[in-house]
Amino acid sequence: MNNENYDVIIIGAGFAGVTSARELSQKGYRVLILEARDRLGGRTWLDQRLGRSLEIGGTWVHWYQPHVWSEITRYGLDVVPSPEPDKAYWVADGKRYNGTPDGLFEILDEANEALLADARKYFPLPYQPFTSKELKDIDYLTVSEQIKKLKLSKEISDLMHSMWSLNFNGPTEKAGITQAMRWAALSDYNWKLMMEICASFKIEKGTKALIDSIFNDAKAEIFYSKVVSLVEKTTNGFKVQTEEGEQFNGKTVIATLPLNVLNTIEFDPPLSEVKCKAADEGQTSKGMKFWAKVKNFTTPFFAFAPADYPINYAQLEYTEGDDGIIVGFGPDAGELEPENKAGVEEALRHMIPQIEVIESVGHDWVDDKFSGETWAMQSNNQLTNYLSELQKPEDGLFLAGSDYANGWAGFIDGAIESAFSVSGKANKYLTNRLQKEVTI
Repeated sequence: MNNENYDVIIIGAGFAGVTSARELSQKGYRVLILEARDRLGGRTWLDQRLGRSLEIGGTWVHWYQPHVWSEITRYGLDVVPSPEPDKAYWVADGKRYNGTPDGLFEILDEANEALLADARKYFPLPYQPFTSKELKDIDYLTVSEQIKKLKLSKEISDLMHSMWSLNFNGPTEKAGITQAMRWAALSDYNWKLMMEICASFKIEKGTKALIDSIFNDAKAEIFYSKVVSLVEKTTNGFKVQTEEGEQFNGKTVIATLPLNVLNTIEFDPPLSEVKCKAADEGQTSKGMKFWAKVKNFTTPFFAFAPADYPINYAQLEYTEGDDGIIVGFGPDAGELEPENKAGVEEALRHMIPQIEVIESVGHDWVDDKFSGETWAMQSNNQLTNYLSELQKPEDGLFLAGSDYANGWAGFIDGAIESAFSVSGKANKYLTNRLQKEVTI
């Protein structure tokens, strides 16, 4: 039993947890972070692979993402662009094509404009996602259903499913159309800008440089390799217990677990029925990310393959002499392990027949018991059924993280946005509690 008493106990040291710790500790609260892994970062992870630093998880940032951009500015960090692609490759309607990136985007333009035509109607204020009273009218729809309604050619239909299964990192049959529209709204209702925001600029020194900077400004204690198993409400606040039986006492708790693993912790009393239902259902993303070193291939490119292929997207990120390093994604982590060099090469050759993989690496985030998902993407019905409830505190217990953001859910920006919101609510809760104690 740990006899220390904290004002705030934060479960998880990803961007939401570390930012919350900074915000609350700088207000004078005593803050403890319990992190299950042996590092900061959560689903961001800068690691040494293929002879260089690579982002194994979350990577890209953009000035259209105001919360992360503010932090990048605050700490004097720089961003660098991914290589501007010269070539585009795609597989659709059983055929292999190649051309220019602009040419491929023109093929997709009319269909995406039609798919996202009502984004402004339903999301006139992107960071206030419940502004429209008509959301229920469309939240039940999936991206797959909406693509089908467009009556596209087989080639364009295949490309649309490929692009949106990339964005959701999962099947379009479980991709909520409102989630797609939210991304479009956050991108000035411009789908091409949206694609740029998602995968074009990264922090020069890596995500680790940013999260380290935030943590260094947090006057908080942190214990690594502490897997929380129980959060119990007590007369004085909360008791937080780890799998090893250690106990920590706090007046408030901020849990930053992704939705797909939220139910791996026992809460006593239980979370609300709606929160539990949302956690049981989980969200859409179940895909994989890989990095591969390829032989004698340095031309900047991006490539799409159908949504049911093991790899449905890849792009060149770095060159090492005559060799290239590419990053890519597949919609189902169960179909291909990122370290399977032969499997990765076979999947890539559907798009680029001559490509030769020297080595491939990655991490299975879906099988990772501390994440259970890649980036947060809502299924149909989840926006109107769950998000508001997931954001509601429960008597000193708060959920924070990219999964619960109003804006760029699934990105570092969403995690930081959620942290700002939740730390404000926690501060208000603690202030009111102190006032009651003084009155008594």
